[in-house]
Amino acid sequence: MDGMRGPRPSGAGEVFRLRSAMLRGIEAIEVEVEVSTSHGIPGMTVVGMPDKAVLEARSRVRSAMRASGFVVPRLSIMVGLAPADLRKSGSAFDLPIAVAILCATGQLPREGIDGCIFVGELSLAGEVLPARGMVAYAQLANDLGATLVAAGPMPMARARCRSMSSLSDLRLGVSSLPEPSPFHPEPLPQQVFVPNYGEVRDQEVAKRAFSIAATGRHGLLMVGPPGSGKTLLARCLPSILPPLDKRGMLEALLVHSVAGLGLAGIEAGIRPFRAPHHTISAAGLVGGGNPVRPGEISLAHEGVLFLDEMPEFSSRALDSLRQPMEDGEVRIVRAEGAFRFPSRFMLVAAANPCPCGHLGDDVVPCTCTETQVARYRSKLAGPLADRIDIQLDVRRPDPAQVIRGSGDTTSETLSDAVQVGLAFRAWRESHAASAAEDEIGSLALDDDASRELERLSRRLGFGGRGTVRVARVARTIADMAEKEKVGCDEVAEASFFRAGGTR
Repeated sequence: MDGMRGPRPSGAGEVFRLRSAMLRGIEAIEVEVEVSTSHGIPGMTVVGMPDKAVLEARSRVRSAMRASGFVVPRLSIMVGLAPADLRKSGSAFDLPIAVAILCATGQLPREGIDGCIFVGELSLAGEVLPARGMVAYAQLANDLGATLVAAGPMPMARARCRSMSSLSDLRLGVSSLPEPSPFHPEPLPQQVFVPNYGEVRDQEVAKRAFSIAATGRHGLLMVGPPGSGKTLLARCLPSILPPLDKRGMLEALLVHSVAGLGLAGIEAGIRPFRAPHHTISAAGLVGGGNPVRPGEISLAHEGVLFLDEMPEFSSRALDSLRQPMEDGEVRIVRAEGAFRFPSRFMLVAAANPCPCGHLGDDVVPCTCTETQVARYRSKLAGPLADRIDIQLDVRRPDPAQVIRGSGDTTSETLSDAVQVGLAFRAWRESHAASAAEDEIGSLALDDDASRELERLSRRLGFGGRGTVRVARVARTIADMAEKEKVGCDEVAEASFFRAGGTR
């Protein structure tokens, strides 16, 4: 029975307030938890637009209090969550509700509570569990100058933090709680390890294209038959990308934390790599749901979004990528307001030349009709593909090269080339005399290169966007060669990759 564990607290007529927080998109916003107790029919009522998960906190809080040796007061308890006009969701209110009730009934000391933000889920045994979005809560506490009280350890926690493992840890007050132990990422799970380009045989031109894409953050589309190594080429890409800087790491951690995903790879500086299945919906790509959560393009923020079998994706899903690619963020509008998610990612896509995958194959004949081929390839010539800078024809590797496997370029070699290009670009931009009036003018093409770009654009049928993107790739190639001016050779190589370069 409730009264068997100790003296029954009075606490009737008490009103107690403390601070908590809720997630809204990828941000945490402050919520005030208010508890009022009175005589009457025992029970707990939660107001302030709670969802089902918040309402279920009533049962978890009662069980956790009993298991931790506290008395569940036989009073009428009213719990208010303010601001009342925002829908509250999730299990992160378990801990603040329990602490507010215990403080209101005199079972916990109140010293230091005002300067804390409480966030956490409670188990039925009274254990404090981490809630989804701990990085966002730590950032909010840092902005407010408050102390975050939650289950530790906490990755990238810049705020003052106190760690709890059980509700009973608060018996001696907040000041008795320890600071979280230093966060040590767990051993990387198998799926986080990135393969090396040394494992890719007989695809030197493709590796060159990937090193250019990594240096300039260019999108890349591969077209080739099954077994040509397209997926492996894409999965090796994070191995040559520069490590995440502190700002990029924090943003990626924030998105993944809010989504409830593992953080081990990001903590190790490895850029995210997301490869959604082609059956994914547009909402799965850009984000949505109730509550609104980030989609795959935001989970790929500061990393790579890989669309394998790109023509198999729905047209609506592919069209939804265009605006985020241009703006670097996605904006979702719902009845409760607008949500912004970051989405600066490298798009890498792969496709077969036709539905059966053997169009143009010298060994295996194609079994597709002209109508099937035209319908399939229409996705490769749409507005999204036009925004992809590098379009590469990947051929099946030579079996002799696959068997011998010697002399292949490794990720270490390609990474060095990428670092050289990035360093030279940073130097060049820091020494730029003045900003040009147009984009191509800012890329520093010499006169011969400008004429070559015009000639190739007419010959290969590049539109305005295509011509600009060729010039961008040529500028990246020149940076990798540490050239201040873009020459004809760089324009020719960039046009080669724009037109679907082959070996």
